[in-house]
Amino acid sequence: QVQLVESGGGLVQSGGSLRLSCAASGRIFSIGNRGWYRQAPGNQRELVAEITSGGSTNYADSVKGRFTISRDNTKNTVYLQMNSLKPEDTAVYYCKAEDVITTLGYYGMSYWGKGTLVTVAS
Repeated sequence: QVQLVESGGGLVQSGGSLRLSCAASGRIFSIGNRGWYRQAPGNQRELVAEITSGGSTNYADSVKGRFTISRDNTKNTVYLQMNSLKPEDTAVYYCKAEDVITTLGYYGMSYWGKGTLVTVAS
């Protein structure tokens, strides 16, 4: 099927930067929207940023101007560049792939990665 694997998380000081990557693999023909979500302890999972197949982007208000989402369709990979990190950005970050069409002809499927932990120390 389809697997999503995130990487790039870790511990960073407040004001620092990290770049997350999420590579999709498997029997993929195409992917629609890609998104990054995060979930802090005791909180619900929330949208951080999303990007359409055409490159249009949308960000949560809390990250606008600090985070940038991008994608490389040739590598089925989505990135999240995170700058000026704050302690409140600490969370497990998950990537999502929507409207996936597989080479077996399945369409409309969504997939999640297992997450990568980002910890921002004050």
